[in-house]
Amino acid sequence: MANAKRRSKKNGNRAGRMCITCIVFVFAIVMSTQIIKVYQKDQEYVAKQQELEQQLSDEQDRQKDLEDYETYTKSQQYVEDVAKSKLGLLYDNEVVFKEQK
Repeated sequence: MANAKRRSKKNGNRAGRMCITCIVFVFAIVMSTQIIKVYQKDQEYVAKQQELEQQLSDEQDRQKDLEDYETYTKSQQYVEDVAKSKLGLLYDNEVVFKEQK
């Protein structure tokens, strides 16, 4: 009888261990899939950040170009270029040569 009790207790422990092992295994699989999903999401965010940094750089370059153009439009050279190209005005001492086709 003592042997039978030990055997059933041993089988009970074995079943408990198997149950705990299965739970730990399932938990490990679930955590692994979650880690993979988080890693993939992180990679997407890194790519998006690089794209946004490139856009920021492009826009800063564009802003610099616009600031340069603004400075040019406020200069005397701009006034002269517009007067010559759009209005056909010249200084008194200038001569214009037109190419014949």
